[in-house]
Amino acid sequence: MLELGAGGELLVAQLRAGLSLVLLLLPLVNVLTGEYSPSEMTAGMLGVVLAVVMSQVWLALARQRGRYRWLPWATSSYDVTLTSLVLALLAMGSPATGLNSMVVWVFYLVAICMTALRNDGRLTIAIGLLAMLQYGALAVAVFALADAPEQLMSLDYGTATVANTVQRVVLIAMMTAITSTVVYRMQRLVDLSGTDGLTGLPNRTWLAHRFPGMLETTRGQGGSLSICLLNLDHFKRINDEIGHQAGDRALRHAVDVLQEQLEEGDFLSRLGGEEFALLMPLPIGRAWERLDSMRRTTVSQPFLADPGADPIRVTFSAGIAGWPQDGADLSQLLRRADVRLRQAKLAGRNRVLARDP
Repeated sequence: MLELGAGGELLVAQLRAGLSLVLLLLPLVNVLTGEYSPSEMTAGMLGVVLAVVMSQVWLALARQRGRYRWLPWATSSYDVTLTSLVLALLAMGSPATGLNSMVVWVFYLVAICMTALRNDGRLTIAIGLLAMLQYGALAVAVFALADAPEQLMSLDYGTATVANTVQRVVLIAMMTAITSTVVYRMQRLVDLSGTDGLTGLPNRTWLAHRFPGMLETTRGQGGSLSICLLNLDHFKRINDEIGHQAGDRALRHAVDVLQEQLEEGDFLSRLGGEEFALLMPLPIGRAWERLDSMRRTTVSQPFLADPGADPIRVTFSAGIAGWPQDGADLSQLLRRADVRLRQAKLAGRNRVLARDP
């Protein structure tokens, strides 16, 4: 979800840049209609100019996808803080305007809504709390500094009251709850669509979405990446001998043994049936050493279908392809690894091949 959210941050930056240009129309309307006071027009113009300038800065940073992990937090906090700043400037001219200007206040809700495009529920909740805190602090300051009730009144914006302020804080909380629920619901759907039901491993869909990000990170760090295709040997025979339910347990047993040997940066996924893909941030030679060690460990830990039953040795054959020498993308690497996997099977199974014969 966070990998997808990196693209969402660019979309948010593009939206922000476009909206900030549209906001330039608001001061122009104020000048043409003459319905707003000079202090309101000044505050609005300062806010719009700052929004336009900063939107281009955020857009330039967002184009470097995935480079700045802090960017969603910084830009979302900026969106909320800019709204609070404009309201504070308005409050300096008219306290009632600062608290009751719905045209400006509604950008709290816009900022919270836009966090949904980052696919991070933590961000949504944090930004919602920040908006509540800043607007609440502004209200406390306005009520504390008002010398007379008349200062909290405005012909255009009505009277600023504690009740109205609390209602707006509640609305911010409601928008935060709704948006975060949507984000977590999306996360759950993506998790379900990318997870194998039997083993709990990521599936082929997950691999297809995850691999480009891993490849981009590897390229940026000047590292290596190997993709291994594993196929459990004669697994259909095991299913026929002990039944499919026990066969499923044997499959999970093999997965557990493999997972116990994974190291940081390794990703194991189930492609279907008894076939798995293992990504390792290693050159192909070291990946072969690791995977062959995992093969030997898997053989040494047989599966027991029932207490007292004969142990069943689960073995696998595997083929490895390395980036960039064996392919530039996932499909090319999988094809090369599959060729070597088939060669491992023809050579007698229970072995790992990283080179063509």
